[in-house]
Amino acid sequence: MAHVVILGAGLGGTIQAYELKDTLTRSDKITVISNKPYFQFTPSNPWAGVGWRKQDELTVDLAPVMQRRGIDFICDGAAKLVPDENKVILESGREVGYDYLVIATGPDLAFDEIEGFGPDKHTNSVCHVEDAVKSGGPGGAWDQFCADPGPIVIGAVQGASCFGPAYEYLLTLDTDLRKRKIKHKVPMTFVTSEPYIGHLGLGGVGDTKGMLESIMRDRDIKWITNAKTEKFTEDAIHITEFDEDGNEKKKHEIPAKYKMMLPAFRGIPALMGIEGLVNPRGFVIVDEYQRNPKYRNIFGIGVAIAIAPPVVTPVPTGVPKTGFMIESMVTATAHNLPRILRGEEPNELPSWNALCLADFGDRGAAFLAMPQNPPRNVNWASEGKWVHWAKLAFEWYFMRKIKKGVSEPFYEKLAMKVMKINKIQ
Repeated sequence: MAHVVILGAGLGGTIQAYELKDTLTRSDKITVISNKPYFQFTPSNPWAGVGWRKQDELTVDLAPVMQRRGIDFICDGAAKLVPDENKVILESGREVGYDYLVIATGPDLAFDEIEGFGPDKHTNSVCHVEDAVKSGGPGGAWDQFCADPGPIVIGAVQGASCFGPAYEYLLTLDTDLRKRKIKHKVPMTFVTSEPYIGHLGLGGVGDTKGMLESIMRDRDIKWITNAKTEKFTEDAIHITEFDEDGNEKKKHEIPAKYKMMLPAFRGIPALMGIEGLVNPRGFVIVDEYQRNPKYRNIFGIGVAIAIAPPVVTPVPTGVPKTGFMIESMVTATAHNLPRILRGEEPNELPSWNALCLADFGDRGAAFLAMPQNPPRNVNWASEGKWVHWAKLAFEWYFMRKIKKGVSEPFYEKLAMKVMKINKIQ
């Protein structure tokens, strides 16, 4: 019998538990550790940030689902990982031993790296559902803003790696403002560390540059790229704009009554400083099988892993770990771990394909990159009202899977096979 511990219960950790339950033997034990009692559907947080979703519509209590699947669930934060002793020390003081560990914690949000940054200071956030509903809930920051509107700044700071939600929130806010008939009172600016609009940390996907620039022009939204954010104040954002060679171009003080900027990510404190396991930012170092080279009984999946940017940009940008890409890491791990337990070598490689639906409130954009990082076999992007309806359907479908305790029903596998979108190479 092997004891497999999964640290984290977000998109990666939750479905990792479901898939391992299907691929491991009945005698193997699976334990999920999470600092929250529920799964949250992060892709819908921009909707929560304007009051279009409530927290209970985007969360699933995990304990009953895990119990039904025969998976142990511990709601407790990780205080320290001790890989040399194969144990996790929890915030409560409890120690949990493991034979194999899958790290799926997601990131720590580095708001403290910039003055005035964070939902407890001068900016709003849609990174966590709790912060999104704080802004978008009744009487929250968004309602207060709409009662007395002014300029808006949305975007992503230096080192950010998840740019899609910034575009989604920007254009969802625009849609909501138009519905309220107050868009004419709200100058909007998109500020990003990307070298150009639609870069997305990926060098673009299809013609995302032209597509997103066109959409933003149509909606009277200005933008500044190659921007390093210096500080936030109550009514402004202070940035330095750089040219394509990395030389300082111009300093800006942009008025902003409502602000949401995506932060840089780093590894959680429990992982920081463990030599051979994580890089200096605390991200888990993995090989092509999602396995740590030093601690061979530790795997890393999702946002928690280290991926070097394919191209250096004038202002630092990270590489996003998108939903379908994370699912491919999960599936590869779910197939490789049983082989390792049988004394065999891992042989399944994740595809790292990316399929994304970005909703803009009334329409949206879809991206397909195979693999996610260039050069690619497929490099496609499209936009239209159909994407909005597809995102609604996907939200319902994915939440239903989490509630039922399944990862990939047979009809989903069949659909992906027909479209030739694979999770494993």
